[in-house]
Amino acid sequence: MTITEVPQTAAPDTPVSRPPTTVSGSAAPVSRTPRPVSPSPEFASEPVNGTGAKSSKPKLTGTQKGAIGTIVAAALVLAGIGLYLSFEHVAVFAFEELRFASLGKGQLFAVGVDVGIMVMIAVDLLMAWLKRPISWIRYPVWLLTGATVVLNAASGAPKGRGWELLDYVAAGAHGVVPVLFIMVVELGRTAIDRIVRPEQDERESIPWLRWVLAPVATARIFRRMRLWGVTSYPEMTRRDQQLLAYEQWLKRKYKGTDNGPTEDELLPTKMAPYGYTVEEALAMPAEQDQAAQERAEDAERRRLDAETRSEVAQAKSEAERLRAKGSVEAVRAEVDGQTGQARAHARAQVGAAERAAELEEKALETALVAEARAREAEAGRKEAQERETAAEADLRKAELERQAAQKRKDAAEADRVAAAEAQAVETAEIAEARQRAAEADRVAAETEKDAAETRRATAETNRRRAEEDRLQDVALADIARAKKDAAEADRVAAETRLAAAEIERRAVEIEDTAKLSSRERAIRKVARMALAAGLVPDGLAHEDIHHELCERITIADVQRKCEVSSTDTASKYRQEAVVLIADGYRLES
Repeated sequence: MTITEVPQTAAPDTPVSRPPTTVSGSAAPVSRTPRPVSPSPEFASEPVNGTGAKSSKPKLTGTQKGAIGTIVAAALVLAGIGLYLSFEHVAVFAFEELRFASLGKGQLFAVGVDVGIMVMIAVDLLMAWLKRPISWIRYPVWLLTGATVVLNAASGAPKGRGWELLDYVAAGAHGVVPVLFIMVVELGRTAIDRIVRPEQDERESIPWLRWVLAPVATARIFRRMRLWGVTSYPEMTRRDQQLLAYEQWLKRKYKGTDNGPTEDELLPTKMAPYGYTVEEALAMPAEQDQAAQERAEDAERRRLDAETRSEVAQAKSEAERLRAKGSVEAVRAEVDGQTGQARAHARAQVGAAERAAELEEKALETALVAEARAREAEAGRKEAQERETAAEADLRKAELERQAAQKRKDAAEADRVAAAEAQAVETAEIAEARQRAAEADRVAAETEKDAAETRRATAETNRRRAEEDRLQDVALADIARAKKDAAEADRVAAETRLAAAEIERRAVEIEDTAKLSSRERAIRKVARMALAAGLVPDGLAHEDIHHELCERITIADVQRKCEVSSTDTASKYRQEAVVLIADGYRLES
């Protein structure tokens, strides 16, 4: 190996553990290797269940099941023995020494402590069986068990004399059965956890011999393993050896030179207190450069997206402006048409009124002329009557004087003939006057008819205008109602989107709390998509749920929502979502 070569690791065959997890008080990693969106192809065909774990589990044989039943029965017997032995001692000690008011209250105290221990143990085992272990619940169990041991030991303490060796043995004997029970519970919890979660990495503990030979250095290694989440002791020692070898390599590389190590070369020693290996620390600059490049690309992409959205918004605004301008032009044309129609109606009404006034004036003039002519005819008639009276008087006089001379008779006859001719002339004039009066009446009737027709046309015009106003009001009411319905629909859609976003947020919080993998999150997202699309799985068989989900959620929808490119992976997500829904997954869960 030359002096410029990076040394090999001290333990190359040991498995490399995952990058260190973030703990309180330690700095967060600067960058992380991006994870793939979809699973790798070699694992795509493995059958998985609704929780994302492998569905194929080793089945227990009849002998193994019998052994498990025997162990459980023995554990229950051990628990009963412990409760029986400690109950009376703790109750009496609580009554006599702890100042409980009565023996019954001391017994209730003992029962409460024992029941509390059993309840927490049952919850611990149940949550481990459901793959949701609660790590902190064991510590109250240990504390209450220790309190029970102390109370049992105190109940057997000597009174009025000093402690002897047998007293210590008796006090220790009081704690044997509770300690054995706790050990059995911890063993059962670990067994259940390994059965239901076979894929979980097993923790390789530090050998006890190292604790004896190097307690201080071993304590440091134990602390770093806990802080960095390293489960393998060989991996921890490999890291220490690799860092030590790297430091020695740097010393050899720059020995005898004026230059020292660069900042990048010193990263392994600087980042070692935060759980980084030599390879991870040396890869940090390249990862940071890549992350910076990705951030710059994302910023440029967001800028282009913003410009595109701005251009689209401007185009939409221009379209809205043109649409509004067209609406204004249409309204202006409509108003101009209505104004022209109103002007035509007004002109028609004015023309009709002028014609009616002219006809009325002509009728008035005709009536005055007819009246004057009638008065003249009446005067002529009276004058004719007077002449007729005079003629009759002359006839009577002629009758009396018939015997008079012939000249007077001829003269009287001539006068009579003349009076008759005058009377005939006057009768023709009267008839002609009556005819002219009748003609005047006819013309007046026609004038009245034209005026009535004009008034009817005006009323019809007013009625049509009122009908047009009513239709316009109805149209405006319909437009307002349509706008209100559209606003209500937008509000309902907004509330629906808000509810869907709230459901998605709660689901993401639940998934973060449960620390689900990306595959489990994707399967639950597909299930929520189907339920939000109207799938009602209650009362449906597995095949019916699969059919309903396929109708509502396509492969393309799954690829888009879960950001996967493989149709096979999307199909598996959809199938596993069917299993998850059939197992009782709902939006509220």
